[in-house]
Amino acid sequence: MKLEVITPEKKMFEGEVEAVRFPGIDGSFQVLKGHAPIISSLSEGKIKVDLINNEQDYKDASGLIESDATNSKVIRMKITGGVMEMQNDKIVVLAD
Repeated sequence: MKLEVITPEKKMFEGEVEAVRFPGIDGSFQVLKGHAPIISSLSEGKIKVDLINNEQDYKDASGLIESDATNSKVIRMKITGGVMEMQNDKIVVLAD
């Protein structure tokens, strides 16, 4: 599935992913390929992204994306809030 994370300043991330865990306002939740359409508000925290492979290229000009020390296929993106929408295996996150 495709993930786009957009901030007011720039596109923070765009790529194919296996799973994404979000900091929802009522607790964290995860979406996988084939998930039903969903729109949710996000709270401050980190978005955990399971990449398709560890060779996937992503740009981190902001310093807000961190790699997982134990799993090279996992990255985390710090956000202060926002909203996410998933439809037809495409996730768009508008993050603060």
